[in-house]
Amino acid sequence: MRWKKPVALVPVALLLGVAACGGSSGSSSGPAVQSQGSGGGAGAGLDPNMAGPAPAVPGAKKGGTITVLANTAPSTFDPTRAYYTDSTAILSDLVVRSLTQYYYNPKTQQMTLVPDIATDLGTANANNTSWTFTIKSGIKYEDGTPVTAQDVAYAVKRSFASTELPDGPVYNQTFFKDGDKYKGPFKDGDNYSGVKVSGNKVTILMRRPFPDMPYLASFPQFSPIPEAKDNVNNYGLHPLATGPYKFAQYKAGSELTLVKNKYWDPKTDPVRHQYANGWDFKFSQDASTLDNTIINDQGPAQTSVSYTNLLAPDYATANQKGAKDRIISGTTPCTYMWYLDYNKIKQLKVRQAIGWAYPYIDAWKTAGEIVGQTRVPSPVLLPPGTAGRDNSGYSLKGQDGKTTDPAKSKALLKAAGYKPGQYEIRFLYAADDATSKQVMQKVKTGLEAGGFKATPVPTTLAKERDDLYSSSTPVNIRSIGWCSDWPSGSSWFPAEWRCGQPTSVNPGNFCEKAADAKQNHILDNLSGAAEANAWGQFDTWMEQTYYPDVLTGYSGALLIRGSKIGGAAIDNVRGMPAFTQMFAS
Repeated sequence: MRWKKPVALVPVALLLGVAACGGSSGSSSGPAVQSQGSGGGAGAGLDPNMAGPAPAVPGAKKGGTITVLANTAPSTFDPTRAYYTDSTAILSDLVVRSLTQYYYNPKTQQMTLVPDIATDLGTANANNTSWTFTIKSGIKYEDGTPVTAQDVAYAVKRSFASTELPDGPVYNQTFFKDGDKYKGPFKDGDNYSGVKVSGNKVTILMRRPFPDMPYLASFPQFSPIPEAKDNVNNYGLHPLATGPYKFAQYKAGSELTLVKNKYWDPKTDPVRHQYANGWDFKFSQDASTLDNTIINDQGPAQTSVSYTNLLAPDYATANQKGAKDRIISGTTPCTYMWYLDYNKIKQLKVRQAIGWAYPYIDAWKTAGEIVGQTRVPSPVLLPPGTAGRDNSGYSLKGQDGKTTDPAKSKALLKAAGYKPGQYEIRFLYAADDATSKQVMQKVKTGLEAGGFKATPVPTTLAKERDDLYSSSTPVNIRSIGWCSDWPSGSSWFPAEWRCGQPTSVNPGNFCEKAADAKQNHILDNLSGAAEANAWGQFDTWMEQTYYPDVLTGYSGALLIRGSKIGGAAIDNVRGMPAFTQMFAS
């Protein structure tokens, strides 16, 4: 899954966007071509034959600078570490190219997985334990040096360096050969037997069947990195561009400026364009201020777009001021959660009590969410559209994802042996964000009404992502959203809900051997519809047996653009704008 960053930290810190689902053919030729929706969710379509240049966007013009406003700030632009939807969208759409990538189809308004720097979507052996990708010729870095298969192999090895480069996807640890042993090139050297290079071909070996490798290959983690130019800790300050734009200036937490990369070759790229002269991303902006700046549509705001959801009052203002046609809406594959720290909140009844005390509707409305559009009640963990999802299930019996019941919470706390006000819940909020502070008060009131002692812990918009994962942050709940990496349970549970995973991808530190055993059985023995259905059943079983999280809603995308932004659409794999399609008119 990918993380999507929070609008108001208390209700949820948003997580990464979705990749795609749908199954692979299981043949030596790799995944079969699928129509959208065949896997039940965003990005399920596959086209292994699509080649560059990318189809022209209707009405597109060249020139100008596009400004992107957001009330959040990416914590990293290192391709290995990038796992939030905003950092992956910015990198993958504009700066770096991976083995595969998503193409936005204006006719269907859907995302399709296509080759990127690889010639196709990969070739698998009969049991999906080996994947070979052939690297296209003619692809260069921003300094003019050619991309090689060896650079991709190094990126694969680098992805295991979770100590030096934390927080990135960890599917490699579950699926790649020796993924449970190899610790990356900085600790264990370059001799990793799980990746092999022959000419312009890269072969990745698996420790268990992994038919979904083409989807994982779309992540920045699988963009080439030349080992000789890897300065490790500082690489994210200026990753070498292979896409149409390169870093010009980056001030972490506040601003990123991109300019054209003259060595990008559109003939090799089936996804991206280079319409704008440059991009200016401004982070950590006040949500209401940025909404109204674009709504009022004056000067530079005319060529601006937001990737922060419109607040409910600003949505009404946009309609009143005639800006309704500049609202961009779409779906996302994301579920927001309160991850309950399994090492600290050890009693099931206490965890269940939190699920009844949480003030769902009050928190959403205070956060400016539009209930039913930007926030939807979530009775089960897997979002709608996920293959095999248990559509009749509940994570907490009787809890429909929106009902608050203080009496049930108090009764469960009493049964667990606690008096009112005795059990303390500690959670983060952004003290420099007015909306987050207001939501914090609603959540605090709800928890106290349910019999808890509530202690909000302040952070800032710029620091909240780092504070979420720091072991020194004095919290026992982490509020984050998680989005499918592809619409299947295999992109949710193996990466997150397993023993031994770092807090960066297992924010609740969940560990149950019985849950690991069930997952291993599914991964090693099932495929196709049987596997999808098994993940849906596992979802309900895990939640009802352990209740390791409080589900705080599914999300939708509702963004605003200026009047001179063209090609604006929602990438429903990430719940972000499809930057590849945009131009300034």
